[in-house]
Parts: sequence; structure tokens; C-alpha cells
Amino acid sequence: MQANIDYINTYGPGFDVLHFIRLANINPAASSLSRDLLIGSSAIVVWMFSESKRLEIKYFWVVIISTFLIAFAFSAPLFLFLRELRLIEDQKYN
Repeated sequence: MQANIDYINTYGPGFDVLHFIRLANINPAASSLSRDLLIGSSAIVVWMFSESKRLEIKYFWVVIISTFLIAFAFSAPLFLFLRELRLIEDQKYN
């Protein structure tokens, strides 16, 4: 999250997606990390969607919004927490 704040402080409050992508690919190391994150997070997001439907997880929309407004590193653990709560709830009634 600090990196997001640093980005806003450096480049202003307007968010230019193309500029952000250019910076994320400014050198081979940044490109490697950006692509790894994109591929890994895409797979997890697909799983989160299917799992949220299967388990009827409440407040899944909060997870999706937090992915874009905060960070994937926040939303993925949040989803796992909500999923665990749902599994515990199911165990109580089964």
C-alpha cells in the first residue's frame, strides 16, 4: 500500500493506467515481477469467483473492490478469511 501512496505523491492524484503499466515494465526485473503477479493473481481471482459461488460467500464484492482499491495482497487473504468463516458456518449446521 505504501508504494501506491508513493505513486500518488510522485505522479499526482489522477491515475493513468497506461503510465502505471509503463512503469511496471520499465526494466526486465520489473517486467518479470509484474507478469508473475498478473498471471498468479489472475488464476487466484478465477478460483475466488468459483469458490465464492460454490460456498455462497457473503460480501465477496468487498474482496473484488479491495483488489483494485487497495491491493491483491490484501484482498486474497481477506477472501481466505471469509471463506474460512463460511466453512465454519457450514460445519455448524451439517
